[in-house]
Amino acid sequence: MPAAIERLTITMPAEMSDAIKQAVDGGDYASASEVIREALREWKTRRHLMLNEIAALKADIDQGLADVAAGRVKKFNAESIVARGKQLLAARSN
Repeated sequence: MPAAIERLTITMPAEMSDAIKQAVDGGDYASASEVIREALREWKTRRHLMLNEIAALKADIDQGLADVAAGRVKKFNAESIVARGKQLLAARSN
């Protein structure tokens, strides 16, 4: 069974509208609706990834708070933290 189709009217800045028209006029898309559908699919994908990252960060925070509550802590050492951060950043850059 095909998905239901619903017509929407949207308002956007002229430069966005122009970009859509150029994509259609340039032959990249058959219609403005096609451009918008692809943009929404990409937005949904990015949003899903972002929500997963936020959930992972919240889980890490909860774990950290549980560790603190259980007394599993180390003495704060800023130099060690900065060095570890630089190490992780260098590994990510490679």
